[in-house]
Amino acid sequence: MGEKSYSIVNKVYEFRVLKKMSQSELAEVVGVSKQTIFVMEKNNYSPSLLLAYKIADYFGVSIEEIFIFNKGGKDNDE
Repeated sequence: MGEKSYSIVNKVYEFRVLKKMSQSELAEVVGVSKQTIFVMEKNNYSPSLLLAYKIADYFGVSIEEIFIFNKGGKDNDE
C-alpha cells in the first residue's frame, strides 16, 4: 500500500509580475531574503504559514488564491 503525496504549489511569480515588482522588492515587503522569494517561485520551498499569509495579505487575496494544496495520488502502487 502506498502513501499519498502532498505538495504546495504557488502563484507568487504571477502575482509579483502583475504588480511589476522585483523579487527584492517583494522580499523586503514581507521580511525575507530575495533568495527565499526565488526558491519559493520555483516551488522548491514551502513558506511558513505566517509568511504565506503575509504574501496573500500584501496582494489582497486569500491564501488559497496564491498557495494551492495538492493531494497527490499514491506514490507506490502495489
